[in-house]
Amino acid sequence: QVQLVESGGGLVQAGGSLRLSCAASGRTGSNYFMGWFRQAPGKEREFVAAISWSGVITYYADSVKGRFTISRDSAKNTVYLQMSNLKPEDTAVYYCAADRDGSRRYEDSHEYNYWGQGTQVTVSS
Repeated sequence: QVQLVESGGGLVQAGGSLRLSCAASGRTGSNYFMGWFRQAPGKEREFVAAISWSGVITYYADSVKGRFTISRDSAKNTVYLQMSNLKPEDTAVYYCAADRDGSRRYEDSHEYNYWGQGTQVTVSS
């Protein structure tokens, strides 16, 4: 079992930056993938980024590519999402998720086994 806790959300002006953290507890393996998803009111949950536990492989949604960076700190069992040049359309609840099977369908939320509670990110114009 893996437990995930997100933090770092808040209110930021358009063009600003914010870093989200996802602290993982429990045993993780080398085949794990960690993902970030987001969901705005009235919209479906959307894939944002994913990273292999080794940190060698990363994936990004086209909407955030070049602005967001996903990384991990193995010693702290923590995954980060560094967000820069934020836009009002980035406003959403951001969720951290873990896929223990390392599925190649990393953009599909159904492939993930564990989820955090979410953290609110609000970008004002």
